[in-house]
Order: sequence, then C-alpha cells, then structure tokens
Amino acid sequence: MKIIIETPYSASTIMKYGIKNWPTREFKPSNFYWFYEEKEICLLIEGEANITTSTDSYKLKSGDLVIFPAGFECNWEIKKTIKKHYRLGD
Repeated sequence: MKIIIETPYSASTIMKYGIKNWPTREFKPSNFYWFYEEKEICLLIEGEANITTSTDSYKLKSGDLVIFPAGFECNWEIKKTIKKHYRLGD
C-alpha cells in the first residue's frame, strides 16, 4: 500500500476537490505513528515531514497534494511545522 504525491498540482485539481474550503490542521515538529482508518487527501500549505513504512519512505513538503489510502499505516517525522487542508473519506 502506497501514498500518492502530486507536485505540482494544477489549479483545476484545487477546484475539482474544493480544497480551499476544506478544514485545516496543524502539527508541530514531532514523531508519531498513524493509522488511516479512512482515505485522506491533504494539501500541505506549509512544512516538511518524512513518512516511513516498513517498506517505503516519502518526503513531504509545502505544496504537495497527498492521498493516503484507507488502511495505510506509517510513522511521521515532522521536521518543520505542518499546516494542511484535508478531507477524509472518498
């Protein structure tokens, strides 16, 4: 199971998903485990993080549009405070 990272994303993607109307969330630099019970799509407004699984690693940065599938589990290492728009579910 892998995540999808779109960079750069298009203006049509923002409009298609209505991203600017999604809620925002912020995470300070930290390390933690996370399990995605449902699909999450997020747009990183600012920040930087490393995501690791038992088989893969990803670097996320401001401007990335990321899709986490339901059932995905990983460890987050937030390097710079993350602020993101997000939507849960399909």
